[in-house]
Amino acid sequence: MKVLLVCSSGGHFAAMLRLQPFWQAHERSWVTFRSAATAGVLAGERVYWAFSPTNRNLINLVRNLVLAVTVLITEKPDLVLTTGAGVAVPFLLLGRLRRCRVAFVESITRTESLSMSARLVLPFSEVYVQWPELQKQYPKTIYTGAPFL
Repeated sequence: MKVLLVCSSGGHFAAMLRLQPFWQAHERSWVTFRSAATAGVLAGERVYWAFSPTNRNLINLVRNLVLAVTVLITEKPDLVLTTGAGVAVPFLLLGRLRRCRVAFVESITRTESLSMSARLVLPFSEVYVQWPELQKQYPKTIYTGAPFL
């Protein structure tokens, strides 16, 4: 299976690294923000650098939409997997339109409500949550327990 891993830097990137037991067995490429940490950890990986910031920045939204089209056409992933945040939305939307499986793993810090990114992609994505109370509030989500601590 070919996997496209999409995440912001910082905590979202750390959460994706905790999923390594899953993704290390698959052919993969990454989309994230360039930072000293991401560049160092991802040395030797296939990486596309996304445009930041994404919050309330229309220019970077358009740039990341173009990047999503390019990456999805080039990589042809079977699965687009993200731990958030906003940078992932265009990749999940366009990935779904290309009939890829798309999955969003919500942050463990989200205990009472979904993030805005998760709410945006919930209608067309698998959204995994780590708290049973959150799954009860959003029945379409999938409760995973807390395997991502």
